[in-house]
Amino acid sequence: MRKSLLSAVALTALVAFSGSAWADLLVGVAGPITGPNAAFGAQLQKGTEQAVADINAAGGINGEQVKLTVGDDVSDPKQGISVANKFVGDGVKFVVGHFNSGVSIPASEVYAENGILEITPAATNPQFTERGLWNTFRTCGRDDQQGSIAGAYLAEKFKDAKIAVVHDKTTYGQGLADETKKAMNAAGVKEVMYEGVNIGDKDFSALIAKMKQAGVSIIYWGGLHTEAGLIIR
Repeated sequence: MRKSLLSAVALTALVAFSGSAWADLLVGVAGPITGPNAAFGAQLQKGTEQAVADINAAGGINGEQVKLTVGDDVSDPKQGISVANKFVGDGVKFVVGHFNSGVSIPASEVYAENGILEITPAATNPQFTERGLWNTFRTCGRDDQQGSIAGAYLAEKFKDAKIAVVHDKTTYGQGLADETKKAMNAAGVKEVMYEGVNIGDKDFSALIAKMKQAGVSIIYWGGLHTEAGLIIR
């Protein structure tokens, strides 16, 4: 429901761009429809589909119906640029997406150059909206906001613990880990480990052994669920 509401709010923003009626308004939704993050892509797609259905049922935008096209970026920046270029060729006016910060940022430059509005419900890296582009908006919090809260919490509740900050080396994961580390350090607490792992890795025994040797009792993870689940297991 929340995804549908956010997508609906984003779509209605297009009214500002609709001074005259179009035959059809083509909207793109882009994210990891397949791949390890497909569960998130499915939420993004279904929420946007519901928003489009609701808007069309209410008469569309300026009396014109909204049509939806889907782009699968599989959470890969290069594929995200390919999706963006296809949207340009198809005549898309507005994009809901992308999911990953590392995909949203390069794709947004393609959209900016071609007059396409982009609103992400998930990309949290501050640089998505801090580069001065006219077309980038988000409906979610930022890494610096999340990190400041997480870092302060760790410093207050676990100041005597041995903390490891681990991330997945992505724009999102490392960005969130860095912001959390910065806030925690500013509050006077220093981590005993700061490590990055690779997306797609399956064996984290070396990392676990290193954390055991360091006496780590708290892990702060910057990244998505796939690698986190394997580390926990």
